[in-house]
This record gives sequence, structure tokens and C-alpha cells, in this order.
Amino acid sequence: MRHAAVLDIGKTNIKLVLVDMVTFREIKALSMPNVVLEDGPYRHFDAEAIWRFLLASLKEYQRFYDIEAISVTTHACCAALVDADGNLALPVLDYEDKHPEELAFYYNQLRPELAVSGSPRLEGGLNLGAQIFWQWKTFPQEWAKVVAILTWPQYWAFRLCGVMASEVTSLGSHSDLWEPLNRRFSTLVTKMGWQNLLPPIKFASSRLGAVTAEVALETGLKAETGVWCGIHDSNASLLPHVLNRERPVTVVSTGTWVIMMALGGAQVVLDQAQETLWNVDALGDPVPSARFMGGREYSGLMEGRAAGCSESELGRVVGEGIRVERGVEAGQFQWSLDPASLNDGECFAAVSLFLARECARRMDWIGARGPIIVEGPFSGNALFLDGLALFTERPVRVSSGNATGTSVGAALLIARPDRVGQTVKHAVSRVVAGLREAILARQGLRG
Repeated sequence: MRHAAVLDIGKTNIKLVLVDMVTFREIKALSMPNVVLEDGPYRHFDAEAIWRFLLASLKEYQRFYDIEAISVTTHACCAALVDADGNLALPVLDYEDKHPEELAFYYNQLRPELAVSGSPRLEGGLNLGAQIFWQWKTFPQEWAKVVAILTWPQYWAFRLCGVMASEVTSLGSHSDLWEPLNRRFSTLVTKMGWQNLLPPIKFASSRLGAVTAEVALETGLKAETGVWCGIHDSNASLLPHVLNRERPVTVVSTGTWVIMMALGGAQVVLDQAQETLWNVDALGDPVPSARFMGGREYSGLMEGRAAGCSESELGRVVGEGIRVERGVEAGQFQWSLDPASLNDGECFAAVSLFLARECARRMDWIGARGPIIVEGPFSGNALFLDGLALFTERPVRVSSGNATGTSVGAALLIARPDRVGQTVKHAVSRVVAGLREAILARQGLRG
């Protein structure tokens, strides 16, 4: 097999990535914003726009390359409620919608304990079970038409090949629907009778079938083009390390969400106050994890300023102890002085060190050990990497080749594990030498 296409749906952007299956590198990527619609009964994703983009992009790639397989990776906390005709019985709810909180009191009586589910209670629809419960209670007529609950990657695999499946990396991502240690649906699922709506469990690496005749006709793909089950995006980034790395090791997947995952770390007790959780990797094993919306916070704090800083700008931030702290309310931040008094480089330095500090704290919470591997956009921020190395006193490395590990990780599902190559290299050199002790002292961070 030479070429595969990966549909990569993030919270902010959607990509169709063409992957070379010999070198496991991205060849091309087409993208569009992930638009959230405000019409209808609640905030929801534009599924039909995504479908049109997917078909058009497959057709474009197939003009020049022979696509032999398709894999899917998406963000978590998202499910499609499908009727008997394969259509959506209700729009696909955006997890940032607040409506599920209306029934929080009743939902909390049904959801499993954190120690069993590995899933802390989160706001809005960040617990997938809370979304489904709210839709079940609020829209009984539409719910009566539901014949299947499909997590987000598996919905797109179904549309491509017509085969329904469930998969554990999406079910196990703070959904309340899965018991990672017992490897079974949670008591919430059985109490609600949803086990009859969740299709059989398949591994993320399962080939579900070939593209439908309609998809082949629309895109020019060969009728035998395979469609794989698909995977939660953070676990796509984690997969090469699950297969290839000695433990302990910590993987930091960055994007809209920054997610830290500890492989082979110290044993810890999950804490609701810290919102620590278990992810479930592609092999079905629980992985202690922590996350925050670091990519969105970076964009908000930088406010369109240019990235990068000079030695003197970093020196001022460190020398004067200029800091960003998380505010009491979600999405609020406190600066040690008015950020308007900072130039772009000084703001960048303060924000990069803040994000590194936030990651370091969360790694302590999940018992993370060993070298740190950074995937995604933050892997290009050398000051963030330096700060992370300083604050944890552990080696920090970045993924080689691509800016994101999600698409390549999803492509690896198609390949045999013995063909998976090394995906990391040593970190980039330090941006500024000689400031280690000053940063540690002025920023108030322990190793």
C-alpha cells in the first residue's frame, strides 16, 4: 500500500491528509474551518459541510494519487444519533453547548464513579453521556427514531463504508460510557438501555469494509478502497509511542486542547478537582491523562501578536518576574502587570512560560515520568519546550517530520506494527542559554 487518506476533524479545523504509507509522512493536506452552527435546537456541527468537503477532497486527491485506504481521527465528546435510514435523528451537538447542564442534577445520579469510569464530571457536554442523556430527555420524538449511537470517528467511517462500529478510544475519553479497567460499557449505559444502540466494539485498526458504491462514484475511488474504524485524535498521536517507546514516557499532544498522557508513570489516584482522567489507548489500556485548552488560551492571550522573542525580551520577563496566572473563572487570566505595557516578544515569552508551567503541574498530577515527547503546534515553540524541560527537569523531545501526530497516527492503524518507524528525535537547542536558574527562581516553579 502506498497512499492513504486520513480525515482529521479537530475542534477548530478539519483536514483531509494524504499520507505516504512507505515513509509515514504527510504529502498533502486540504483543510476547512470546523464551523459550529447556531440555528436549530442547540449549537451543532455542520455535518453536511464536512461530508461535502470530504468527498470533494477525496476526488481531488484521487485525480493524482491512487488512494488505497481511508482512516479517520476526530476530537472526542461527540456522537451522532442515527436513524434507520442512516440519517441524523438530531443535529450533532457541540460539546461547548451548555444545554446538557440543565439536567445535571438528574444525570449525576446515574453516572458512574470516577474511580470506575476514569471520567471526571465536566461542564457543558464534555461528558458525552451528559449530551446523550439531555437529548434523550429533551427530544423524545426524535429519540424514538434513533437506532444507533455512533462516536464521531465511527460515524464518518459509517458514512464512507456503511458499516457501524463502536471503538474504545472515543468511548473512553471522559464520556462516562466506558469502564477502562473492566473493558466494558459503564453502568450508565446499562441503566439507560443504550447498549442496544451502541454497535459492536471494534479495534481502531479494524478494516470495516470498502467504500460504498455512491462514494466510489462521487470521488473516483476504486470500489475496493478500504475504510478503517478510526480513533480519537489524542490517541492517534499516542499510538506510535504505545507501539515503539520504552516506558516511562510522557506524550503531550497539542492543538486546541493540550493533552498530557503518562505511559508507565507512577500510580496516582484520579482527582475530580484537578479533572485528571484516564484516556484509553488503541490497545484498550487506560492511560492517566490531564488536559486544558492550551491552544485556545495561547490564541486569546496573544491577541494576534507576533510569535517569537529576543534574548533581551525574555530577559525582561524573567528578570522582572512577569507572569500570567489562571483566574478564578474559566477563561480568565491574571497578569503580574498590564499586558498592554508589553511588546509582542515579551508577551510571547510570558505566555509560553505560562503554558509550560501549566503542563508541568498537570504532569505531576498524573504521575508522569521519563522523557517528554511534544506533538502538534507547540512543538515549534522552542521557548515552550525549554520551559517545559526546566520546570520538569526532564528531557523534552519533539516529533520529527510533521507538525501533528494525529494524521500519521491514524494512518498507522492501517499498517502492521512492525512497519511503524521511529517518530521522535531530540529536542531543538535552547533559545537562550544561561537563564535556567533565573527562570526557575523568578517564575517560582519546582522541578
